[in-house]
Amino acid sequence: MADTIKSVNKWLITATVMIPTFMEIVDTSVANVALPHMQGNLNAGTDEVTWVLTSYLVSNAVVLPMTGWLARMFGRKRFLVTCIALFTLSSFLCGAAPNLGMLVLFRILQGAAGGALIPISQAIMMETFPPREQGMAMAIFGVGAMFGPIIGPTLGGWITDNMSWRWIFYINIPVGVMAVVMAKYFIFDPPYLKRGTMRIDYWGLALLTVGLGSLQVVLDKGQREDWFSSSFIIAFSIISCISLIALIFVELTGKQPVVNLRLFRDVSFASGNLIMFMVGYGLYGSIVMIPLFLQTLMGYNATLAGMVLAPGGVATLITMPFVGAIIQKYDGRWVVFTGLLASAYSMYLMQGFTLEASYWDFVWPRIILGVGLAMIFVPLTTVTLSTIPKEEMGNATGIFNLLRNIGGSVGIALSATLLARLSQSYQSTLVSHVTPYNSDSQSRLEALAQGAISKGMDAVTAGKTALAIMYQVVQRQAGMLAYNYIFWTIGLVFVGIIPLLLLLKKPKSYGKIQVH
Repeated sequence: MADTIKSVNKWLITATVMIPTFMEIVDTSVANVALPHMQGNLNAGTDEVTWVLTSYLVSNAVVLPMTGWLARMFGRKRFLVTCIALFTLSSFLCGAAPNLGMLVLFRILQGAAGGALIPISQAIMMETFPPREQGMAMAIFGVGAMFGPIIGPTLGGWITDNMSWRWIFYINIPVGVMAVVMAKYFIFDPPYLKRGTMRIDYWGLALLTVGLGSLQVVLDKGQREDWFSSSFIIAFSIISCISLIALIFVELTGKQPVVNLRLFRDVSFASGNLIMFMVGYGLYGSIVMIPLFLQTLMGYNATLAGMVLAPGGVATLITMPFVGAIIQKYDGRWVVFTGLLASAYSMYLMQGFTLEASYWDFVWPRIILGVGLAMIFVPLTTVTLSTIPKEEMGNATGIFNLLRNIGGSVGIALSATLLARLSQSYQSTLVSHVTPYNSDSQSRLEALAQGAISKGMDAVTAGKTALAIMYQVVQRQAGMLAYNYIFWTIGLVFVGIIPLLLLLKKPKSYGKIQVH
């Protein structure tokens, strides 16, 4: 078996694992733009159709941390091939779903199959490349991981507009079939991952499923349900807390845990995961806020808002290979430090946005953020996983990706909540200045009223129109202040996690030639 593994070209293995990974990442975002079409076609309400997204994220989050255990249980190659085949089959079933209930059910199946693809692929690449080249391996992996979210919404929109929303799932079928064939011939289990007799950790599986599933529902539905004003959110929060606390106890005391939490005894691994959690918070929080700001306050359409985000994604793609080459020779922790500073600086620029800003005023901070993220993801992944034994690599990559996703969910939820609450707060503050005793506001109202009268309105209607316009101005300014504050807080997050870099260990392979 070992000879067979050595005979397979590492770039062939890379292509084999990147194809299903890219397919899964695209599917995470491709359905977002198709929701209105699904809603009409399946006769579903707005709240109901969002379960198409939530169900996928929940099952995805549940499977991520147990990937390593499942790979050992069934054999990694067999598990990988099964996941790709199941993902492809569930994609077909999603496209053929006759109603919303069946679509949500098949999306749960698709998310469960897709959840394991990223950590397994990452683990295989970390093992395939020697330590000196692992930075480049993660850069290649990062290019695929970042290209998915860039092309996903665009591809989904084009397919939905020109064909049908069902084809956003059908396109996975030929890709999935090709991925299954390649995995069958080019991926092999290393000797240390041979299947053995394992006791199934039923309690761990149950608590993990309930705990993470409930947490994802709370984060995804919290703002929509007004958080703890809703008995639905309170119930799921209690269930999540109790399940996750019990999970920690069960997994730390069990002999064959479904999630090996003992890995967190490694300070470098623990701090790397905490940094990735906070980076996920900042990344997803900002990425969601930028298009919202452009479309709600600046009047951009979805396509133009995407054109603001796209250059940042391209900057990430271009930067990642260079970062991969750099960390083969230099300490990756300094690269992460530079990336955090660049990301914080981009947030500083964004917190200075105004309603008079031009297209390029939005693009340049997004490009800086893209470069910063490329300098964070590649070396942080390499450094965090460099101290993990190969036997635990699948487990470690699952936990690492889970914390990034949970951090992203927290970032989106908290940013959306801050936007709603701060907009109301700033509006109350600004409205207090629009009074008969404020000369500036009265002058503005009179000017607006005179403008309306000059267009043929009577004095009473012109006065009401002037007040309505002034109210819209106040609302837009309040929203602008809220977005500025959110960008500022995300910048503080990027700066605040810099001290944690001191806890990361320097991989021994830097500056040395490894003999294999």
